[in-house]
Amino acid sequence: MTIDATDRKIIAATSGGLPLTPSPYGEVAGWLGLTEAEVMRRMQRMQVTGVIRRVALAPNHYALGLVANGMSVWDVADDQAETLGAKVGALEFVSHCYLRPRALPAWPYNLFAMLHGHDRAEVEAKRSDVLRLLGDACHGHDILYSTRILKKTGLRLTGEG
Repeated sequence: MTIDATDRKIIAATSGGLPLTPSPYGEVAGWLGLTEAEVMRRMQRMQVTGVIRRVALAPNHYALGLVANGMSVWDVADDQAETLGAKVGALEFVSHCYLRPRALPAWPYNLFAMLHGHDRAEVEAKRSDVLRLLGDACHGHDILYSTRILKKTGLRLTGEG
């Protein structure tokens, strides 16, 4: 799919994130001289066609006081992974959850879930909650703790600053 000049303006206007207002699309529309409906329609079309993969919140967990952040990794039964992943992803303390192929023999994990807490003890308690939810479908698990926050950026167009 090709994008036109207006799509490019929308992408540029939202590359640093949507404004934190009650009507973020309306505010972007005001910046660009468009209607809120037009911005939403265009962004939805770009998402459907794959130009935009998703619109998501990317909070700074450290600023929220959640300084213990661990990527939990799980070896779950393949025939249950999608269903279990949806349940894990729905937990309030999981910011993102996804499936990835295993890299056997060194990496048996196929389900990943980012857990957040105020300290590691809180994250470990939440990991125990996930383990209970997974039950007998879980054959192994581990956790990789964050040591620093990486810079998060919005969508950038190739060849643009």
